[in-house]
Amino acid sequence: MAGQQVKLGFCPIGKFVFSHADALRYKAILVEKLKEWKVDYVSIDDVLPDGIVRDQSHVEPVVDHFRRSRINALFMPHCNFGTEGAVGMIGAKLGVPVLLWGPRDEAPLPDGRRLRDTLCGLFASSKVLHKLNVPFTYIENCSVDDPALQRGMDIFLRAANVADALRRGVRIGHIGQRIDFFWTTIVNESELLERFHVEVLPLDMVEFVQRAKQRAAKHRTAYQSELKALKESIQIVGFDSDDPMINVLATRDEMLELGDRHSLEGFAVQDFNSLIDEMGAYCFYAESAVADHYPIGYESDIHGAITGVLLHRVAYNAAPTFLVDLTVRHPTHDNGILLWHAGAPLGMRDQSDPVKIGHHWILPSPLSGMTHFRLQQGPITVARFDGDRGDYQLAVGQGKSIEGPYTQNNYVWMEVDDWPRWERTLMQGPFIHHTGMLYGHYGDALVEACRFIPGLTPLRLDQEISTRNVRHPADV
Repeated sequence: MAGQQVKLGFCPIGKFVFSHADALRYKAILVEKLKEWKVDYVSIDDVLPDGIVRDQSHVEPVVDHFRRSRINALFMPHCNFGTEGAVGMIGAKLGVPVLLWGPRDEAPLPDGRRLRDTLCGLFASSKVLHKLNVPFTYIENCSVDDPALQRGMDIFLRAANVADALRRGVRIGHIGQRIDFFWTTIVNESELLERFHVEVLPLDMVEFVQRAKQRAAKHRTAYQSELKALKESIQIVGFDSDDPMINVLATRDEMLELGDRHSLEGFAVQDFNSLIDEMGAYCFYAESAVADHYPIGYESDIHGAITGVLLHRVAYNAAPTFLVDLTVRHPTHDNGILLWHAGAPLGMRDQSDPVKIGHHWILPSPLSGMTHFRLQQGPITVARFDGDRGDYQLAVGQGKSIEGPYTQNNYVWMEVDDWPRWERTLMQGPFIHHTGMLYGHYGDALVEACRFIPGLTPLRLDQEISTRNVRHPADV
């Protein structure tokens, strides 16, 4: 769990009945587990006696403490039973993702007494959370050393990190504007802002080009040196001079500066034709370099950029994401599909396949600048945030890379459990051919995140039973 970005409020729950000593014992065991798992947590040891909630009078001091600490997730382990009213009020007042769990009860003592009725208390608290419209993740009643607890904690923290983007706000920088014939990328910016706190920051293409060219001229000597070194490690063809590639490198740096200056989490980029004509090159190598740091929605795909942000967050921003086209079915594998586009993060490259910068093999253009390299092998998660008429969904699926025929640009062939079912599901909408991809399997965390994002329904692609029936308490 190293690198996780969630500050977790650790709020142990007890009650005046059952063994307080046993509750404190489990609280201490859980503290050691959180440290072992390298979870960034805030306790209530300085707020309450013994650092455990046992009465409804404890609600306000605990809430005030967690608000000052700026937590963005809450763990309420039930250590002997549960003060359900306090659990409900703390969860409702803080308004952050809640994790509910308690240790599996041991056998009664020889005289028939029980130190805890944890499961019973969890049932009571879950009812109050439902009553107060507080969404929560539940980990099954298990022992502290059961793998289900650590796995559930990991899924919850990743889900909370994803949900935080659309609960507290995210900013997408849009360079240029939507191209007329890309009707698939028409979005409702006002609705994105009002419902999901997504701010689309318009970045004027004319100003962007001017600044990138000024940067290229000012730092020409440094860019020439970088380009000379670059030519020793990658193949660059189709240019009569160094000027276009210098413009591409300056485009990369201008995007990185904009991301830092405006606190962006992602970009949507027009890509062509204005940027290409002005720079004298396709700028996909610039986007490949930027995509190692920021998710990019190519072809002004703002929903695609949002998808990339969610994928980036589920991996704690430690791995790049790529917005690919679902392109063609595998010629010999019925459950295989080609994930393809240009501008893939350089960090996704198969190390055995060198980078090539060359011409566009589809569009009849004399200009060069397209990236060509195969992507690495491994487990894959794909996702797509999309919606029409106020109905927003997050399609999520998992697969793995497989061998397939060579093609140009950036690509990997993916095998899934039942591609015809995926195809029908995605085709019936509201999705398009663009989907975000990330190496690793994070489907459970992405689906769980939707519990904490009002108005976003998960759609699991890689299971026979869809999870579209996951509802928010407020929707019931």
